[in-house]
Amino acid sequence: MSNIGKQPISIPGNVDVDVSKDSILVKGQLGQLNMSYDSKIDISVKNSIITVKRNSDNRKDKELHGLYRSLLQNMVVGVSIGFEKKLLLVGVGYTAEKKGDLLLINVGFSHPIYFQIPDSLTVSTPDQTTIVVKGYHKQNVGDFAAKIRSMRKPEPYKGKGIKYSDEIVRRKAGKVVGGAS
Repeated sequence: MSNIGKQPISIPGNVDVDVSKDSILVKGQLGQLNMSYDSKIDISVKNSIITVKRNSDNRKDKELHGLYRSLLQNMVVGVSIGFEKKLLLVGVGYTAEKKGDLLLINVGFSHPIYFQIPDSLTVSTPDQTTIVVKGYHKQNVGDFAAKIRSMRKPEPYKGKGIKYSDEIVRRKAGKVVGGAS
């Protein structure tokens, strides 16, 4: 059995799970998510616990077993607690500001960059160098944060750029300007 796939998923009290023949719907206080799944996988809900099982030991079935279990776990956590990504802007003059449903970022270009904030996400800027992206769909949160980060990835010499709060940027030594040998 898959080590991840065989672990049960506990359902919090404020989450409703509805399993049909080939799809699953998860509702919570933050929103609702649905997913269709392969017929080779059996998903059952009993006593506030979701279990995922597979029908055979084919390689593809083993892969799907762990995948669907992880996706279900993310759905349950997303609609009950939510997901958050924190981005830090490092560099002189690098700023971020939220204006309505737009995110304005200045990261050293000759013009500011505007991002349209999706409806399913909430973006806040606690200070000028921090961006916090929150939402109930893990993939949407990660995609939007990665899109922001791609505007100016951190560089290894001075560390300037947009980085995740838990990201460690490996620094390199610059040129050595020295005397003649």
